[in-house]
Amino acid sequence: MATNLDKVKQYTKDLRTNYPRSPREKLGGYVIAARCVDKCRAFLLGVNGEYNYWPCSLASQWFAFTGLTPDQFKEVVATGASDEEIGEWIVGHSQVKNADDVLKWNNRLRDMRLSEMSVHAQQYLEEYIPKVVPKHRPVYVWFDVYDLEEKRL
Repeated sequence: MATNLDKVKQYTKDLRTNYPRSPREKLGGYVIAARCVDKCRAFLLGVNGEYNYWPCSLASQWFAFTGLTPDQFKEVVATGASDEEIGEWIVGHSQVKNADDVLKWNNRLRDMRLSEMSVHAQQYLEEYIPKVVPKHRPVYVWFDVYDLEEKRL
Protein backbone atom coordinates (compact mmCIF):
# COMPACT_ATOMS: atom_id res chain seq x y z
CA MET A 1 0.00 0.00 0.00
CA ALA A 2 1.30 3.41 -0.91
CA THR A 3 1.70 6.13 1.70
CA ASN A 4 -0.09 9.38 0.88
CA LEU A 5 0.50 11.86 3.70
CA ASP A 6 -1.12 14.71 1.76
CA LYS A 7 -4.33 12.72 1.72
CA VAL A 8 -3.90 11.73 5.39
CA LYS A 9 -3.65 15.43 6.22
CA GLN A 10 -7.21 16.16 5.04
CA TYR A 11 -8.62 13.80 7.71
CA THR A 12 -6.20 14.54 10.55
CA LYS A 13 -7.02 16.20 13.85
CA ASP A 14 -4.08 18.09 15.35
CA LEU A 15 -3.91 16.42 18.76
CA ARG A 16 -1.66 19.17 20.09
CA THR A 17 -4.76 21.37 20.19
CA ASN A 18 -7.70 18.94 19.85
CA TYR A 19 -8.77 15.66 21.40
CA PRO A 20 -9.12 12.37 19.58
CA ARG A 21 -12.59 10.88 19.40
CA SER A 22 -14.08 9.20 22.44
CA PRO A 23 -13.27 5.51 22.88
CA ARG A 24 -17.05 5.04 22.85
CA GLU A 25 -17.29 6.15 19.21
CA LYS A 26 -17.38 3.21 16.82
CA LEU A 27 -15.70 2.64 13.48
CA GLY A 28 -16.11 -0.57 11.53
CA GLY A 29 -18.48 -1.64 14.29
CA TYR A 30 -15.86 -1.43 17.07
CA VAL A 31 -15.46 0.95 19.97
CA ILE A 32 -11.91 2.35 20.29
CA ALA A 33 -11.26 2.07 16.52
CA ALA A 34 -12.18 5.70 15.64
CA ARG A 35 -9.89 6.98 18.41
CA CYS A 36 -7.13 4.74 17.08
CA VAL A 37 -7.52 6.27 13.62
CA ASP A 38 -7.28 9.81 15.03
CA LYS A 39 -4.13 8.97 16.97
CA CYS A 40 -2.53 7.12 14.07
CA ARG A 41 -3.17 9.93 11.58
CA ALA A 42 -1.77 12.50 14.00
CA PHE A 43 1.27 10.31 14.69
CA LEU A 44 1.97 9.92 10.96
CA LEU A 45 2.02 13.73 10.58
CA GLY A 46 3.86 14.47 13.83
CA VAL A 47 0.90 16.34 15.36
CA ASN A 48 0.06 13.78 18.06
CA GLY A 49 1.15 15.95 20.99
CA GLU A 50 0.95 13.92 24.20
CA TYR A 51 -0.98 11.11 22.53
CA ASN A 52 0.76 7.87 21.56
CA TYR A 53 -0.45 5.78 18.68
CA TRP A 54 1.46 2.75 19.92
CA PRO A 55 1.92 1.44 22.53
CA CYS A 56 -1.43 2.32 24.03
CA SER A 57 -3.38 0.28 26.58
CA LEU A 58 -6.71 1.14 24.96
CA ALA A 59 -5.58 0.26 21.44
CA SER A 60 -3.91 -2.92 22.66
CA GLN A 61 -7.32 -4.20 23.78
CA TRP A 62 -8.75 -3.62 20.31
CA PHE A 63 -5.76 -5.04 18.42
CA ALA A 64 -5.75 -8.16 20.62
CA PHE A 65 -9.47 -8.75 20.06
CA THR A 66 -9.50 -8.19 16.30
CA GLY A 67 -6.18 -9.87 15.52
CA LEU A 68 -5.10 -6.76 13.60
CA THR A 69 -1.60 -5.42 14.24
CA PRO A 70 -0.57 -1.81 14.85
CA ASP A 71 1.70 -1.97 11.80
CA GLN A 72 -1.02 -3.32 9.48
CA PHE A 73 -3.40 -0.65 10.69
CA LYS A 74 -0.85 2.14 10.35
CA GLU A 75 -0.12 1.03 6.78
CA VAL A 76 -3.80 1.35 5.84
CA VAL A 77 -4.24 4.70 7.59
CA ALA A 78 -1.08 6.00 5.86
CA THR A 79 -2.71 5.53 2.44
CA GLY A 80 -5.02 8.45 3.25
CA ALA A 81 -8.08 6.24 3.49
CA SER A 82 -11.29 7.87 4.75
CA ASP A 83 -13.05 6.70 7.91
CA GLU A 84 -15.51 4.78 5.74
CA GLU A 85 -12.71 3.04 3.85
CA ILE A 86 -10.86 2.21 7.06
CA GLY A 87 -14.09 0.89 8.59
CA GLU A 88 -14.55 -1.42 5.61
CA TRP A 89 -10.94 -2.57 5.88
CA ILE A 90 -11.40 -3.32 9.59
CA VAL A 91 -14.49 -5.44 8.90
CA GLY A 92 -12.72 -7.29 6.10
CA HIS A 93 -9.51 -7.98 8.01
CA SER A 94 -10.66 -8.51 11.59
CA GLN A 95 -10.45 -12.13 12.73
CA VAL A 96 -13.78 -11.64 14.51
CA LYS A 97 -16.57 -12.39 12.05
CA ASN A 98 -19.54 -12.86 14.40
CA ALA A 99 -21.40 -9.56 14.93
CA ASP A 100 -22.70 -10.76 18.32
CA ASP A 101 -19.13 -11.31 19.51
CA VAL A 102 -18.27 -7.74 18.50
CA LEU A 103 -21.38 -6.44 20.26
CA LYS A 104 -20.52 -8.29 23.47
CA TRP A 105 -16.91 -7.10 23.35
CA ASN A 106 -17.98 -3.48 22.74
CA ASN A 107 -20.37 -3.61 25.70
CA ARG A 108 -17.80 -5.27 27.96
CA LEU A 109 -15.30 -2.48 27.22
CA ARG A 110 -17.94 0.27 27.54
CA ASP A 111 -19.02 -1.12 30.92
CA MET A 112 -15.59 -2.05 32.32
CA ARG A 113 -15.17 -0.83 35.88
CA LEU A 114 -11.74 0.03 37.20
CA SER A 115 -12.01 -2.85 39.69
CA GLU A 116 -12.28 -5.28 36.75
CA MET A 117 -8.97 -4.16 35.24
CA SER A 118 -5.53 -5.64 35.85
CA VAL A 119 -3.81 -4.63 39.07
CA HIS A 120 -1.17 -2.81 37.00
CA ALA A 121 -3.86 -0.73 35.25
CA GLN A 122 -5.57 -0.01 38.57
CA GLN A 123 -2.29 1.15 40.11
CA TYR A 124 -1.66 3.47 37.18
CA LEU A 125 -5.20 4.91 37.21
CA GLU A 126 -5.13 5.37 40.99
CA GLU A 127 -2.54 8.11 40.47
CA TYR A 128 -3.63 9.30 37.03
CA ILE A 129 -7.31 9.99 37.73
CA PRO A 130 -6.78 12.63 40.44
CA LYS A 131 -4.48 14.52 38.06
CA VAL A 132 -6.85 14.67 35.08
CA VAL A 133 -10.44 14.20 36.23
CA PRO A 134 -12.26 17.10 37.92
CA LYS A 135 -12.71 16.33 41.62
CA HIS A 136 -16.50 16.66 41.54
CA ARG A 137 -16.87 14.14 38.67
CA PRO A 138 -17.08 10.45 39.54
CA VAL A 139 -15.56 7.77 37.33
CA TYR A 140 -18.01 4.93 36.88
CA VAL A 141 -16.33 3.04 34.04
CA TRP A 142 -12.93 3.08 32.32
CA PHE A 143 -14.07 5.12 29.29
CA ASP A 144 -15.26 7.87 31.67
CA VAL A 145 -11.62 8.68 32.41
CA TYR A 146 -11.03 9.64 28.77
CA ASP A 147 -14.31 11.48 28.32
CA LEU A 148 -13.95 13.44 31.56
CA GLU A 149 -10.31 14.33 30.91
CA GLU A 150 -11.13 15.42 27.36
CA LYS A 151 -14.21 17.38 28.45
CA ARG A 152 -16.87 15.31 26.66
CA LEU A 153 -18.68 14.51 29.92
